[in-house]
Amino acid sequence: MAVFIEVKNLSLEFDGVKVLKNINLTINEGEVLGILGRSGSGKTVLMHVLRGVEEYEGISGQVIYHLARCEKCGHIEPPSKTGMKCPECDDTLKSFEADFVKLSLHDPGRRDITRRIAIMLQRTFALYGDDMVIANVVNSLTEIGVSTEDAMGKAVDLLEKVELSHRMMHVARDLSGGEKQRVVLARQLVRDPMLLIADEPTGTLDPRTAKVVHDVIDKAVKDYKMTMVITSHWCDVIEELADKAIVLEDGAIVSEGSPAIIANEFMKLVCAVEKKSDIEIGDTLIKVDNLVKKYISVSRGVVYAVNGVSFEVKEGEIFGLAGTSGAGKTTTSEILMGIVQPTSGEVHVRVGDEWVDMKKPGPECRGRAVKYMGILHQEYGLYNHRTIIDNLTESIGIDLPYELAVRKAINTLISTGFTEEKAKSILSKMSDEVSEGERHRIALAQILMKEPVIIVMDEPTGTMDPITKKEVTKSILKAREKMGDTFVIVSHDMDFLEEICDRVALMRNGKIVDIGAPAAVLSKLTDKERMEAAAGS
Repeated sequence: MAVFIEVKNLSLEFDGVKVLKNINLTINEGEVLGILGRSGSGKTVLMHVLRGVEEYEGISGQVIYHLARCEKCGHIEPPSKTGMKCPECDDTLKSFEADFVKLSLHDPGRRDITRRIAIMLQRTFALYGDDMVIANVVNSLTEIGVSTEDAMGKAVDLLEKVELSHRMMHVARDLSGGEKQRVVLARQLVRDPMLLIADEPTGTLDPRTAKVVHDVIDKAVKDYKMTMVITSHWCDVIEELADKAIVLEDGAIVSEGSPAIIANEFMKLVCAVEKKSDIEIGDTLIKVDNLVKKYISVSRGVVYAVNGVSFEVKEGEIFGLAGTSGAGKTTTSEILMGIVQPTSGEVHVRVGDEWVDMKKPGPECRGRAVKYMGILHQEYGLYNHRTIIDNLTESIGIDLPYELAVRKAINTLISTGFTEEKAKSILSKMSDEVSEGERHRIALAQILMKEPVIIVMDEPTGTMDPITKKEVTKSILKAREKMGDTFVIVSHDMDFLEEICDRVALMRNGKIVDIGAPAAVLSKLTDKERMEAAAGS
């Protein structure tokens, strides 16, 4: 098997912080390399260096592509085609090497290579949202010189390859995340790529949808005889798709070998979550008594979203509201935050030594308590066009002298699980330049910057992969340990609740059916509830 890419002593630093450290790696032609690593480990940066469309000032080492190239027309092929005829002009393909560290971004040889590298990124779909799916693929074909007459037939062929011909007339923005990723792949296959770089292509998709996308990617790699580099938090994906795997940790390769062995080592590395046994749980902080919220529906009459709910949450506790969709847990949390007014019942929150009635509006009642409460929604919103330090200060109304703001931001980021070095290094980055797991920790830090006493988290794990969930778990436990805050977590992710909570209330049909230790309470889920919860995770 011919060597395709050689990475030698590759290091890269931004603002004095090394993000890649002495990377040495060989990728053979036709091979699938899997990269495992936690958020912020350097996976995405390495992928962008391999892609070769950006130049970096703080880079050293070598990234050498071994190829076959036609000197007459510049056509590029994998190294095994050396000595064969060029498919474009019938001249002979000759051995060719290109080092992306040394070659300028504008070098013709480098440009010829990057044209035949396809990329799929997490969340970044790069589609014409208002155009139909077929038009998106046709546009890609016409951009490389295919006539409009021929483009339509080729576009249909490509959509069949990615198993999306049944959506060709749909508007792109109306597709699901998994369908959008398959359109992205079809658009990339237009260029007959020899290398596919797939950076967390299914990171925000549920497992069932992710499996469909992975199968389509696997088939495309085999059909087009591509080499592939793929990152994923899903160890089983790396085991199924990759020929060999590496683990990146803090910018360095810490392990390399067969996917099964490497995946097992990685899980051991990241999955140890310790719930501190010495955390002190205080006195009652929240009291909910016989809470009722009913709505009038034209089709269904009187609907009880919450029906006679009572519970208490203690200071410093991580308390879970568990249940499937429609169980009443989100409505309960919204009443708790003062967002929704209950029909009847009582909600009191302790501020200092005084109890505040959350049903009564005004600065001396609900308003007094709410300023010490924070909520982190599932679709948390960082400002994508602001830096991290702006997201943690100006954007949320915190007005402090710059030096003090930076100090407070670093300390708060550390409390969510960042190292001091990492916290300092990301302050000047834009929020879309950090990983998904890091964004979640920053969103939590954004809440903590306002110094709340109570934090309500609505479905914090959403459709996250297992490794990012572990990072979220650790960040919440770390924040509780450092800040002493109280958390109320609303979720249908039963495994997450069992791992992180001190106590859980299981809700069903607007009522609480049990409260207590997570394992004991969640054992009372019905088979149907377990299936619904798993489908929603």
